[in-house]
Amino acid sequence: MARPWIEVEQKFVPGPGIEARLAELGASRESQLSFRDSYYDTPELALMKADHWLRQREGSGWELKCPGAGGNAGPHTKYVELTAEAAIAARLAQRLGAPGLDTRSVSAALGPLRLREVASFVTERSVWKLALPGAGREEQPLTVDLDTADFGYAVGEVEALVREEAEVPEALERIHSLSSLLGVSPQEQIPGKLIVYLKSFRPQDYQRLLEAATGKNDEQGSAAVEN
Repeated sequence: MARPWIEVEQKFVPGPGIEARLAELGASRESQLSFRDSYYDTPELALMKADHWLRQREGSGWELKCPGAGGNAGPHTKYVELTAEAAIAARLAQRLGAPGLDTRSVSAALGPLRLREVASFVTERSVWKLALPGAGREEQPLTVDLDTADFGYAVGEVEALVREEAEVPEALERIHSLSSLLGVSPQEQIPGKLIVYLKSFRPQDYQRLLEAATGKNDEQGSAAVEN
């Protein structure tokens, strides 16, 4: 079985000329998408507080993002992406203290694990691909996603996918190189769509995440209110 992808990314605020700049750098627009994401957690937000993000994307199925080795710190993030339902259900059961839960279906695990929808919104996405100058033939191009959520928030992501932890530093170098070409500060910390949604529409949940992060000295705590 292939290893799950490790997603390495940096978020940024897209300026009005971002698409023209991408085209100038030789990027190609691969697609225009519209999709609804629904996020799930326990009433105590046990997953988000631990930097785990459970999402069901309309038409695509379930995904669980888990922090990579060493957690997350700084403006970039690193997550292992689980998309097989059996693997997601097993990780959820382990994370939420129910290792004996016998199910291969995420939907069937929601009730026993007390998971319920905490956010749902539609995103309009423009997907761009760019191979940096000097990239080898086997090197995957970087992806730039330009998102606008239906509640008015716009955010961009420069993303690389790798299979091994050993590949993460090189992926970060490539992300930083492209970010520099786009005029994005490597130290810029930008919240993701879900966090902005919670802050705007579920302020009590946002406050609980903020308090949990403030009460921690580890990297996962800070990531919980940035991603």
